[in-house]
Amino acid sequence: MPIKPDPSTPAGAAILDLADLMDGLQERTGEWPGADTAGIVQRWLSRFTFAVLEDLTPQPAGRAWVLRQWGLCTDAVTLWSDEASALTALARQVRRSWDDVAGTEGFPLRPPADDQAVVDLYYGPDKSRGTERYTLHPAAISRHVHRPFTLSLSDTQACAQANSSALFHPQENPDDEGLPCIELAGILVFAHLDADRQAVRISVHLDTTDEQLLRADGTVPVQMEIEDTTVFDNTTPPLPPS
Repeated sequence: MPIKPDPSTPAGAAILDLADLMDGLQERTGEWPGADTAGIVQRWLSRFTFAVLEDLTPQPAGRAWVLRQWGLCTDAVTLWSDEASALTALARQVRRSWDDVAGTEGFPLRPPADDQAVVDLYYGPDKSRGTERYTLHPAAISRHVHRPFTLSLSDTQACAQANSSALFHPQENPDDEGLPCIELAGILVFAHLDADRQAVRISVHLDTTDEQLLRADGTVPVQMEIEDTTVFDNTTPPLPPS
């Protein structure tokens, strides 16, 4: 079936322009000479882009601690969820090498029990010892998500896409005033150990919920379970006012 270009669209107008150029070549030469045709098509194609453009939105997904250790024969990078874990791994390796320095000037026979102390003593203030060096720093982790998409609780695919985009926000350190949180479609679910109440506390905040999930009355259908017991359920739509 013949395709008729639509001159109201950029692509359709470009196709009609090419047809005019080729008609003009035919009128001038009585044919389509290869060199002339190639030149016309080359210039015409330059009007287009063939890059694959995706609607991707960068989204912060947390951060990691990057530990790099290098020397004459090694150069290793490892990622850790928190600074203490990375420091513990580094201190463990220092203790394995302690026999090389034990009893020498400034080094006791046994390494300190504190991870930071043993690392500082072994590497020194410039974080280097001979050819051995290390760096430890936090780095943001980001990912790209496809946006926008229509979000509906009745759409299995949309729910799966939203679930796969969920974020976990950890508490940065013991002194951080924030709490561990899962973010999903604007919903914030906090879960933490509460020493004051001597309990595990879970709280759900719905004020930033994606508006596509709101019902006509502005509420969000929520069902909460502990083990196999439903402890909260408002999924039944409220009755309209009489």
